[in-house]
Amino acid sequence: MLQETFEHEYIAVEGVIGAGKTSFARMLAERIDAELVAEEVFENPFLVDFYKSPKRFALSCQLFFLISRFQQQQQLTTRDLFSKRVVADYIFAKDAIFAQVNLSERETALYNRIAPVLAGDIPRPDLVIYLQASTATLMDRIRKRNISFEKTIDHEYIEMLNQAYDYYFFDYSETPLLVVKTDLIDFVKNPEHFDDLIEQISRPVAGKKYYAPAGDLVGR
Repeated sequence: MLQETFEHEYIAVEGVIGAGKTSFARMLAERIDAELVAEEVFENPFLVDFYKSPKRFALSCQLFFLISRFQQQQQLTTRDLFSKRVVADYIFAKDAIFAQVNLSERETALYNRIAPVLAGDIPRPDLVIYLQASTATLMDRIRKRNISFEKTIDHEYIEMLNQAYDYYFFDYSETPLLVVKTDLIDFVKNPEHFDDLIEQISRPVAGKKYYAPAGDLVGR
């Protein structure tokens, strides 16, 4: 049984918008009988306004996410973290990636005075999974999921985020890291793709590991 041999107690899944991190985190949590910690995306009252007017609402949107993520992570520290496995669809440090891309210089200076104070006691995952994809793939997935406020997201913005994520994880050494190239797989619709990723995650990961599954989408 996977539940009996799975070593990781706290797994965090990351990826740019459209990478499928929330879907994968939900599926993984169900598979290994873990508690799911999901970002409060739709609860952010500034998010729709941000996509309409990024410069005006970037700081408000960012601070809401920062505080929300901090409160969620604090809940993990106030109970026995290992009483049940935990799967999160983000790492706390990702907040700074979005801040770097979206905030002005003055806003970034303010953000950088707040975020480090909150980050001090954040629990560290046993494993981080970075779902990587090309910007073209991410844009295609964003269009297909057809969320109303995401319709204004353009290629340039996703490309900036993609580059920022790749840059961050290129030098990442905080925890064991599994980087999965997802362009050729669909783990939501194809159980074999999901099972293959579960098999990779169940193996010990020391340092950084890259995995590029072949999938069965070549030529489509």
